[in-house]
Amino acid sequence: MNALELLNDNPLGKIARLPLSLLPRGTVVRILRGALRGNRWIVGSAIHRCWLGIYEYKKQQWISREVRPNSVFWDIGANVGFYSLLASKLVGSGKVFAFEPAPRNLSYLKKHLALNRVTNVEVLAIAVSDRSGTSFFEIEETGFMGHLSIEGKITVPTAALDVLVEEGKVRPPDYVKMDIEGAELLALRGAARTFQRFRPVLFLATHGKQIEKECRLLLESWGYEWHSMGDKPEGDLGEVLARFSSLKPRESSQVFVDGTV
Repeated sequence: MNALELLNDNPLGKIARLPLSLLPRGTVVRILRGALRGNRWIVGSAIHRCWLGIYEYKKQQWISREVRPNSVFWDIGANVGFYSLLASKLVGSGKVFAFEPAPRNLSYLKKHLALNRVTNVEVLAIAVSDRSGTSFFEIEETGFMGHLSIEGKITVPTAALDVLVEEGKVRPPDYVKMDIEGAELLALRGAARTFQRFRPVLFLATHGKQIEKECRLLLESWGYEWHSMGDKPEGDLGEVLARFSSLKPRESSQVFVDGTV
């Protein structure tokens, strides 16, 4: 059976996935396909699609086509490290900065980097926002994901990306992957000067139609254009690539560098 058939929700796909539940959590396996084929992965750190190599397969392909060697990649919302590993391979002698605040995910992220002897990824245990400080953070029931929320039971350090760049704590990016469960607009507002000066390519997951609209207006005001990374599914998640263009920004969406409209 083709590994992609495991994605199907039909009876055959469900039957095909049953044996995966028998694998003990913590088992180290090899990723089976995709750009990360052969890399080591810990079973139970995330969904099985990661080590099967079919996790967000179209997004993997987009990133693999875009990212060039000797570049700087920001993985914002690194989770347990799937895209940090991918970016590490693609940038070669370049640099990856992996941002992840959730303690559980941080542990797996560091283990995956160590298992694969990765030396070009720097982990930053912070949540990206529009200001530096601390904030409440809510961990979802699965433990796999989390987001900034006043209802959160833990506190995490936060940072504005502009501040990190200007203080020399991170190198300016050529590419940014951002998937932070609804805090995308805050993160972008905190990176306004960086995006307008260095114009990185952005791989963005937007969580919610209103957030997507506001992110789109902000990026368009900076001269960015959007491209869909595959078919957008029903629901609240959109996967897009945003790239700077020479077109004049729309006056109706003019946004100043501090994020105010």
